[in-house]
Amino acid sequence: MCVLGIETSCDETGVAVYDTRRGLLAHALHSQVALHAEYGGVVPELASRDHVRRVLPLVRQVMGEAGVSGDDLDGVAFTAGPGLLGALLVGASVARSMAWGWGVPAVAVHHMEGHLLAPLLEEPAPAFPFVALLVSGGHTMLVDVRGLGRYRILGESLDDAAGEAFDKTAKLLGLGYPGGPALARLAEQGDPGRFRFPRPMTDRPGLAFSFSGLKTRALTTLRDGSRDARLDADVARAFEDAVVDTLVIKCRRAMQAVGARRLVVAGGVGANRRLRAALAAMAAEEGGQVFYPRIEFCTDNGAMIALAGALRLAAGAQCGLEIPARARWSIDELAPV
Repeated sequence: MCVLGIETSCDETGVAVYDTRRGLLAHALHSQVALHAEYGGVVPELASRDHVRRVLPLVRQVMGEAGVSGDDLDGVAFTAGPGLLGALLVGASVARSMAWGWGVPAVAVHHMEGHLLAPLLEEPAPAFPFVALLVSGGHTMLVDVRGLGRYRILGESLDDAAGEAFDKTAKLLGLGYPGGPALARLAEQGDPGRFRFPRPMTDRPGLAFSFSGLKTRALTTLRDGSRDARLDADVARAFEDAVVDTLVIKCRRAMQAVGARRLVVAGGVGANRRLRAALAAMAAEEGGQVFYPRIEFCTDNGAMIALAGALRLAAGAQCGLEIPARARWSIDELAPV
């Protein structure tokens, strides 16, 4: 099963070709970070227009690198949501048009399903069942994964996603956009003992998250102190430690609640070095194992969409005549395949 995958849910245009027998054949990604940097965040209309410019050249590039033509494809997969509606429609329209022209099925893929399946691109790949931590700028959730399409949300953020809180706190520190990686670099220079921020919602049962208060705590700490480079680094470290500890505590609870020994971590925040080290230590204590996609596949990419599309197509899933694109779409609404 050979599938072309297209990802255009936000500010990255990703294209890939995945074959169920030969694995990932080629992939390419264009990031819009430079385009949106001056605005401090993603501008939806600019994102959509840039996808229009980039997607077809990337398709030609990737198919050339993979050595495949339309005649070699069994399907075309695309991100149908959640995400920015205009951006989603670019990928959906292009993918459906190419699928129709080549006479192959089109497959709509849930963006978060792509992320939680991304570690299957690696060796060793995690086997079902597992608990997935999906942690990015737009989402923070724990999912009980029993098989393809068999997902149950165990807990999610009630306000800011972890990555969103990273970006907003980085902006308070004057670090620019995207702020998460910059904040993590600054935190390396910070004193872990100077400030201790709360670990939100860990003092009560449950698997829900809340990160907006950490941003406020960072703001008040900066205002109350004598602002200098040392204070900024120490605040960054306190913030990062609080987010990491909270995620680790909740992941441990989730694994214990469902009796899982495998934890999958995906999404942009999953690239954070301190989070990876802390989760590895926790999993070892629980007698489990943590699985990640490679760093380049932690953020949005076409490879995870091509993989998810191939798995769904092999299970018999494909689109109807409509062009599905949903800005909001819970992963537990997916039907098992």
